[in-house]
Amino acid sequence: MSQVTKEELIFTIIAAIPHGKVASYGQIASLAGYPNHARLVGKLLKHMPSDSTIPWHRVVNSQGKLSFPQASEKYNLQRQQLLSEGVSFTKERINMSHYGWQ
Repeated sequence: MSQVTKEELIFTIIAAIPHGKVASYGQIASLAGYPNHARLVGKLLKHMPSDSTIPWHRVVNSQGKLSFPQASEKYNLQRQQLLSEGVSFTKERINMSHYGWQ
């Protein structure tokens, strides 16, 4: 039986975030069994293949904010994808108690 890598586990968790919900980097790391490794989640997402179907846009910081610089191309893309799923923003912040997964 083969071992699931840390990376595979993290990507599997991200893939499980439902449409219209978001999760924080730290939450994903904790669910994978690696608390205090939120930066690892960010690093994996940063280096994810561009043709991946994993819903990277559903991962936000613990304050419910997008981590890309405001008005950047990636920021606008992530924001638009979340808006299209019904996730709303108030002053560039997502209400984690309403849209947070689990």
